[in-house]
Amino acid sequence: MNRKYLFQRKFMLPSEHGAWIWWIGPFCIGIAAAGHFSTRLLTLFFAMLTAFLLRQPLSIYVKTYSSRRPITDRKPALLWTLGYAFCALLAFILLLRAGYFHLIWLLLPGIPVFLWHLALISRRAERGQRGIEIVGAGVLALAAPASYWVAGGTDTTIAWTLWAIAWLQSAASIVLVYQRLFERKLQDGGLFPDRLRRSYRSLAYHSFNLVFSLFAVSRAPFPWVVALASALMMLDAVDTLRKPAIRWKPTRIGMRQLLASSSFMIIVALGFLLEQ
Repeated sequence: MNRKYLFQRKFMLPSEHGAWIWWIGPFCIGIAAAGHFSTRLLTLFFAMLTAFLLRQPLSIYVKTYSSRRPITDRKPALLWTLGYAFCALLAFILLLRAGYFHLIWLLLPGIPVFLWHLALISRRAERGQRGIEIVGAGVLALAAPASYWVAGGTDTTIAWTLWAIAWLQSAASIVLVYQRLFERKLQDGGLFPDRLRRSYRSLAYHSFNLVFSLFAVSRAPFPWVVALASALMMLDAVDTLRKPAIRWKPTRIGMRQLLASSSFMIIVALGFLLEQ
């Protein structure tokens, strides 16, 4: 195995671009809510980054056993898997030695979800699995309470509310993407009742998110822009009633949703920073 083949991008980085915001966004929100920066956050970021990257080579490794990847991919995938796993474990141990033992409880939910994902890959059934994507986004959103605690935050209610806000937004984003991917195959948008029928799930998710954010703003020390960000996402979902994604390319759908999710996370994080 030559070095050039070992360092191919397919082993090192995930092919999905949108999933990055599902943990980086919550990570930034947690820091902003705590209002303090600690050098330990760099260790936490490294731990989460390598754990996130671990999925790519491990998925390729599993695929080599179901004849979905050539056997020549097995050794480099294994090496990258072991490398990422070692780095993630080392960073996590450093955080435990620093006294952040409660991070263990945030790590545990990710294990069964990861195994579930690998099982689907082994059965060639991972595509189009909206349910596990939503659950996986919830695991990645645990970056919010993790960074909040490491940054010095102490309010448990705030920590878990941050997680809920981040997860709910990611879940609504996933549902909206699936709606637009379905719409792109249609010949026309149809009548308004047809558009409403296609959009009801997305509208329900975004409506719940808006209500939840309004509740959070009213009951906890959360900036009002949290509700504003949810309202903007709601308007984006409503816009599908006006302009369905007929003949949109998947890249356009993905980039639009990445921009929307990034805007949400940035607005919420800035809201907390301005409240400091």
